[in-house]
Amino acid sequence: MGALLAVALGASLAGCSSTGGKRAEERAREAAQQGRPAVSTPRWTFAMITHAGDGDTFWDIVQKGAKEAAAKDNIEFVYSHDDQAQQQAQYVQAAIDQKVQGIIVSLAKPEALKDVLAKAVKAGIPVVTVNSGSAQSKAYGALTHIGQDEEVAGEAVGAELDRRGRKKAVCVLHEQGNVGHEQRCAGAKKTFSGTLENLYVEGTNMPSVQAAVQAKLQADPSVDAVVTLGAPFAATAVKAKQAAGSKAEVDTFDLNAAVAAGLRDGSLGFAVDQQPYLQGYEAVDLLWLYRYNGDTLGGGRPVLTGPQIVGPADAEKLAPFIRRGTR
Repeated sequence: MGALLAVALGASLAGCSSTGGKRAEERAREAAQQGRPAVSTPRWTFAMITHAGDGDTFWDIVQKGAKEAAAKDNIEFVYSHDDQAQQQAQYVQAAIDQKVQGIIVSLAKPEALKDVLAKAVKAGIPVVTVNSGSAQSKAYGALTHIGQDEEVAGEAVGAELDRRGRKKAVCVLHEQGNVGHEQRCAGAKKTFSGTLENLYVEGTNMPSVQAAVQAKLQADPSVDAVVTLGAPFAATAVKAKQAAGSKAEVDTFDLNAAVAAGLRDGSLGFAVDQQPYLQGYEAVDLLWLYRYNGDTLGGGRPVLTGPQIVGPADAEKLAPFIRRGTR
């Protein structure tokens, strides 16, 4: 896998364009119509390495944003992922070895990436962290972090559960050791006036996830809310609820087409959107701006893309964007 990444990182296409003194938005529009970059900067290579597991639709949306920004900015974009932190570190090392011009990385398990990111910074490669690891981003030498504050997002969930009159909730953690997941549940517990319990499940095994949630609901009929931490797990929780004969409301972090449909048909209560398209797009764009003009954003603090509570009416408004895969 590392060798394949190295080959991909080594690939480079030359080419740039300019349209003289036209305004930036005119150049961008013209470039998009002609299928070429909107900038005249060199063909730089940026590598994105994330903790995504196979089939996670959230990261498909992150990638879409990153790829569209890369096309605009004349960037060769290389993506790799693994839910094992040590493999992530190997991908980062491969990017360093190939002397990429920028690295984007998620820090779900930050300690495992600390040393290799220090190598990237020492090599003069600008780093942007995305999605997970806002607390460690600055200390690890990143230019900025783009995502939501996970504890703040959790606090928004706790407040929304209160608003809906819920009394006892279960927070389903599908990836043990993921600091962002722990922060989400901790934040919800902080603001929720009812009782919230953590339920750890094996996220790579959906039948096991369903069985664990179902067993919890059958064992404790007083649970009136189930909160999942990723869109793919929401539908599984709904199945578990139905099999258990429970009346608990299922709510979730993150948004995709299936979640939007669930919000509209009432099988889901609400979702927390952190705008993954924006995370990918801005990560690439900020690296480009840094290389082109020495620009940074955030003033040493994370650039927040969420949280946004999305209900049925909101899902209807966002439907066109969800269908095209950008929300």
